[in-house]
Amino acid sequence: MSNIQPGYPTPQPPPARQTSGLAVVSLVMGILSWLLLPILGSLTAIITGHMARSEIRRQPERMDGDGLAIAGLVLGYAQLIVSLLALLVVFLFFGGIIGLLSLDALTQS
Repeated sequence: MSNIQPGYPTPQPPPARQTSGLAVVSLVMGILSWLLLPILGSLTAIITGHMARSEIRRQPERMDGDGLAIAGLVLGYAQLIVSLLALLVVFLFFGGIIGLLSLDALTQS
């Protein structure tokens, strides 16, 4: 004998939440930014991470993966900062060498 009473709709389980594809892309590109693609990977991770969080906020009953998106954002922003600092160091180093060489050339003439 069933507990379902006639005239009442049968209870439906809540729909399964789907992981955002953009959140997965953000995490994967955040990891790849540290391994293979520093600038391109970090920018992709940042953009898709923000898009995923927006998508998840618009449809919280359907979409999941906010943690993945946040992890992708953290990895992307961290790699972007490290890349920009490394680029700054390279420019300062070579700029200093060029400055010293030009100063030496001026003093010898």
